Amino acid sequence: MSDPTPTKPYLLRALYEWCVDNGYTPYVSVKVDASTSVPTEHVRDGEIVLNIGPLATSRLKMGNDAIELSARFGGVAQSVRIPVSRVVAIYARENGQGLTFELEEDRPAAPVDEGAVSHSDDNSDGPEDPSDPPNRPATGRPALRRVK
Repeated sequence: MSDPTPTKPYLLRALYEWCVDNGYTPYVSVKVDASTSVPTEHVRDGEIVLNIGPLATSRLKMGNDAIELSARFGGVAQSVRIPVSRVVAIYARENGQGLTFELEEDRPAAPVDEGAVSHSDDNSDGPEDPSDPPNRPATGRPALRRVK
C-alpha cells in the first residue's frame, strides 16, 4: 500500500479558499532555500511573505508539490515557484487567522517501533486530572498553532 498524499497542500488550498470566500487577503510565509524561486531582494532573514490573493497574482496554481504564480514586484512581473514543503504559514492579513507548519527538516524524527502498541491497564476512561487535555500530541510530533 502506498503512502497517502500529505495533508499540507490540501490545508493550504482550503485556507486560501476560506480567505477569498470571506473577503480576506491570503498571505503565505515561506522559508527560502535553493528550491524556491522568489525575488531575493524581498527575502528577509531567510523568509519571504507573499500576498497570494487573486488581485495580487495571476496564473496561481496550488498543486500538491508546489505553489506557482506570477506577481508584480516593484512593477515588474515575475514568476514564483514555492515548494509546498517550504511554506511555514498561511493566514488572512486582516485578522491573522490561519495555520502554521513546521518545516520537515526542522521536525525531529520520531523513532517508529511498528511492533509495539501501548495499552493502558488501569481501566480509566480519561485523564486523572480533568484539567489535563486528552489526546495531547506526543513530544516531537507536529502540532498546529494559531497565527495572530
